[in-house]
Amino acid sequence: MEAGAGLMESGGVGRDSGRVGVGVGVGHNNKIGYVKKGIIKKKKWMRRIIKQASAVPIMPMPQQLQQLFDSPFLTIFYNATDNMKPEDVGLSSELPFFKPTNMVKGNPRVTYTTIYKCDNFSLCLFFLPATGVIPLHNHPGMTVFSKLLLGTMHIKSYDLVDPINLDGSVPSSQLRLAKLKADRVFEAPCDTSVLYPTTGGNIHAFTAITPCAVLDVIGPPYSKEDGRDCSYYKDHPYTASNGEAALTTEDSDSYGWLEEIEMPENSQMDGIEYLGPQVTEPTC
Repeated sequence: MEAGAGLMESGGVGRDSGRVGVGVGVGHNNKIGYVKKGIIKKKKWMRRIIKQASAVPIMPMPQQLQQLFDSPFLTIFYNATDNMKPEDVGLSSELPFFKPTNMVKGNPRVTYTTIYKCDNFSLCLFFLPATGVIPLHNHPGMTVFSKLLLGTMHIKSYDLVDPINLDGSVPSSQLRLAKLKADRVFEAPCDTSVLYPTTGGNIHAFTAITPCAVLDVIGPPYSKEDGRDCSYYKDHPYTASNGEAALTTEDSDSYGWLEEIEMPENSQMDGIEYLGPQVTEPTC
């Protein structure tokens, strides 16, 4: 699934709301496992971790987490992300937030925390309560390594058929033809998915079936000033229209129409400060 992971401006994917907590936090007063919202000393945070999840080995500099920052090439970056485990960022399935019985009433909000950010990439964690949603959004000009660390979620992703439609016509200004890349349930632990700027399912949506934690590495990060702002979409079933070439019934199931929309209400997120295992800051 920026998932997907980077800067959250205005509280949505890719829109930075600023830090509003100190720990890997909460949604509707639901603890994720480090600390609840509020200004709490790190010593108190450590006591809470030990009490709630004594099995979690909190390391000052986990090897797998550090390796992400020491990996200059895509293949190495993928391998480093793929080897990440919940414990590398101070998480455990034994934490109350990740229990299947932990249900959030009302409209569950997603929580995110930024582990690290520089001009070249950002490393973020997303916490989705059961039924929590990160709506269909894109990652323009970005490569994203997305790793489901904990939980079970449905992921749906598309790639735009660019720059022309199947019959050679110019895409509609309101509806864009897109090829369906994924529409299934993933359960941790699973392989890292890679989203490239124009392939691999660059436009995707997450729906949590159980409480989930997702690690995203985005390079370069969202930046409105540099033309990498986040856009949101609504998908529609494929039908031949607007002069488009008709697809066979079999092929039509692999395509859909994407309509760009305003930022959905359920894209709002709660941002919190990362207080998990630390890494040595790289030069990037």
